[in-house]
Amino acid sequence: MEHGRRSLQERYRRPDGLFRSLVAQDGSVLDDTALLYDQAFALLAMAAMHKAGVGGGTVRQDAQALLRAVLANYRHPEGGFAEKAPRAFQSNPQMHLFEAALAWLEIDPSPVWSGLCEELASLCLNRFIDGEGGFLREFFQADWSPRPDDFGRLVEPGHQFEWAWLLERWGRLSGSEDAKRAARRLFDIGLRGVDPRRGVAVNELWDDLSVRSDRARLWPQTEWLKAAVLFADDQRSSAEVETAARGLLRYLHTPRHELWRDKMEADGSFVSEPAPASSFYHICSAILELERGLRGAEG
Repeated sequence: MEHGRRSLQERYRRPDGLFRSLVAQDGSVLDDTALLYDQAFALLAMAAMHKAGVGGGTVRQDAQALLRAVLANYRHPEGGFAEKAPRAFQSNPQMHLFEAALAWLEIDPSPVWSGLCEELASLCLNRFIDGEGGFLREFFQADWSPRPDDFGRLVEPGHQFEWAWLLERWGRLSGSEDAKRAARRLFDIGLRGVDPRRGVAVNELWDDLSVRSDRARLWPQTEWLKAAVLFADDQRSSAEVETAARGLLRYLHTPRHELWRDKMEADGSFVSEPAPASSFYHICSAILELERGLRGAEG
């Protein structure tokens, strides 16, 4: 973790305090763009480092400095944050910023982090989630109304599960019953994207909840599992957790047991390709949530 912390600071940190998108193995810059998505993950990593005692007090200071840079560079007048991308108004990078703020709030109960959580939860409940359908959209206009094109109609089952996991955690911390109700509804809508024949969550739905893409990546399965575990103690049976876990395990049955498949086709076959490193975060997150659930059940 210390090696990773040093590498992050020395190779990815720009002079303005934000983190760039991509460097080569020798540290030379390949893409100097600073995406909100990447800043959110840097904050999440810093929370893990601080919790593990890596870097001493400097990690907390680094996180606070990065948060100030985020607030200064990505703030949107209509609330929330705008991504540095052609489609600037997205729910996904703000979801990961919410995740990072929650991680910090659990180890540092500061008004800075609780205020950010409150703001992002409110934006989700009032703007990202469709008022009638209860599902969460991905792309918006500058006033946070849905885009009037196919991007605006996109509904991802994996993100229904992931936001459900975050809103339920926030609801338990803050006592927000609105957040808890929305979380359970998002979870149910995410289940609408599960293909019963293959037992996996597909990538995309339309906003009428019909299937838009029946390919199924690995990461929606981990988010389904995480949410199922979190709800199992008061609403969901262990059968739901087992179903989600069986779906995920299909991606982990490979000739090399330490690797994984990423993309399942409609016929149940997998795309032959290298295992993407981005899946590792999702896999570890699901395992940690499952372990917490098991410890809670034993307790």
